[in-house]
Amino acid sequence: MIGVPPSLTPPAPLTGGRTIRFAPARLAVAPAASEAGLLPVAAAVLVALPVFLQAPWVRLAPFSAALFTLPLVMTGLVLESRPDTRRRDAGALLVGFSGSWLGGCLFWGWCRLHPLWHLPIEAFALPLALAGLRGRWRLAASFYLASLLGTACTDAVMAITGVMGSWTTVLQAPLELAPPLLQQAARGVLEPLPLLITGLTGASLTLLCRRYWHHPDSAWRLAASAVATTLAVDGLFLAAALWAPQLSGLI
Repeated sequence: MIGVPPSLTPPAPLTGGRTIRFAPARLAVAPAASEAGLLPVAAAVLVALPVFLQAPWVRLAPFSAALFTLPLVMTGLVLESRPDTRRRDAGALLVGFSGSWLGGCLFWGWCRLHPLWHLPIEAFALPLALAGLRGRWRLAASFYLASLLGTACTDAVMAITGVMGSWTTVLQAPLELAPPLLQQAARGVLEPLPLLITGLTGASLTLLCRRYWHHPDSAWRLAASAVATTLAVDGLFLAAALWAPQLSGLI
């Protein structure tokens, strides 16, 4: 007897005339959507992590913090070589994060008194990131470039609003004088023109993030998450500089 294909089998009747309906398509899509949603979350965590871990570590032991780049890269390479998609994506993301980590260590460890060197040092891996956009390291390149974009926008706003002019003064000031100096510099952002520039920049980046948050390419969603988290961290930094400068992490 030839069996009837499952797709043509009529629904089995139940008591009361109810039928059992199956939705295999939803079950198949849900795991994929869940995995894709983890990447932006991981990117956000990796953007915020240096604020709480890297900053104090670099201040106390910059050389060991810079050396930590090596296990980051090695772990990323091992994960990226796995057949599992989630591990490959996590490995690529970790490799991209290692570039941002090393750039931050180099600047904050040895060049923190030279704010104009910040972006060039952070951009040391820019050629590699641009080359990786079309290959297997697309996620790594997207994270690094998005982090770099956030850094560039932050530095540009600081320079335009005049905050960067107080950078060296704040960092070289005695510990008891640094908080009020930082607070005074942060208050300059609240002046009408600097506040307008800061607001327009933040709004433009927010619109950009919203546009690419629902992009079908996971690399764009990851980049949007990294830029959005950078905006959030910058907002927290400004708030801390205004109301609790000793907790800002800069001094």
